[in-house]
Amino acid sequence: MSSITLNALHKSYGALDVIRDVNLQVDEGEFCIFVGPSGCGKSTLLRMIAGLETITSGEVRIGGDVVNDVAPADRGIAMVFQSYALYPHMTVAQNMSFGLRRTGHSRQETAARVAEAAGILQLGALMDRKPAHLSGGQRQRVAIGRAIVRQPRAFLFDEPLSNLDAELRAQMRVELGQLHKRLGATMIYVTHDQVEAMTLGDKIVVLRDGKVEQVGSPDQLYTDPDNTFVAGFIGSPRMNLIDLHDGTLSGHEIAAPPNARIIGIRPEQFGQGRGLEATVMVVENLGGISILHCALSDGQAILVEARGEDRPTQGARIGLTLPARPLFFDEAGNRLREAGA
Repeated sequence: MSSITLNALHKSYGALDVIRDVNLQVDEGEFCIFVGPSGCGKSTLLRMIAGLETITSGEVRIGGDVVNDVAPADRGIAMVFQSYALYPHMTVAQNMSFGLRRTGHSRQETAARVAEAAGILQLGALMDRKPAHLSGGQRQRVAIGRAIVRQPRAFLFDEPLSNLDAELRAQMRVELGQLHKRLGATMIYVTHDQVEAMTLGDKIVVLRDGKVEQVGSPDQLYTDPDNTFVAGFIGSPRMNLIDLHDGTLSGHEIAAPPNARIIGIRPEQFGQGRGLEATVMVVENLGGISILHCALSDGQAILVEARGEDRPTQGARIGLTLPARPLFFDEAGNRLREAGA
């Protein structure tokens, strides 16, 4: 497996900049997630690494080698697409072995690699079936198996689970995590789903408008976001980003930095007690927890997580206490950090 390095990577279509000065190091064996809203450039960035998009400026290094002018087939990269891209007239075994047979691998070696991948992905009973007779999850396993048999330097995944239903997505997330641990492979995975990002990644790259907003572990991005975009994007349910007015929150004075304009509080960080007053507008019952959609006295909307048997109901007025160390942001949305933090 190989590391992947992006140096000052830029991509333009005429006057339109879609990737802007991206610098990134993905270490050997790391599971790196590109996450962001639709249109942020994450799939374009992945395709530039694969060689499927030309590079306007900057460089891509795989294992230390600059590959800007290397053909996609010669980069040692295996890519798994959202659409599976399986040959409908071929069996599972034929789909998985097709690339090896085309590149001149012996029949014996091809059979050994396919059998190993099939064992890893539990496809042994499906080898004689064609894609039309497979479920969505089984098709995606075949697409991943086709990538595994190539023994690539790195794996690239472009929203591979987006066509699956919620239950299958959850199952495949677990299987992909286990696969990464078993192979020890370098993987880059594109998704717009921050739940996938939080559960799968060693490293998450948050993108917006073709630029990197922040890079870090899931815990770092959740607890220590650099700005309101990352704070609001990472986490489900999202962080509350509440406007401050002259150092007050909904009429209550709080100890905030002088230039703080926004306070960030996760729904689970509110306590119950005397403090802020809020009215419960909508209750989302999720079983073990409820998400309360509330309105503060000044009309601002917030989310509050409630647990236990005695939970507020729609229309209830509740008192909320603030966490000891909420996050603060300036007018531009940048994080205000304490000295030394």
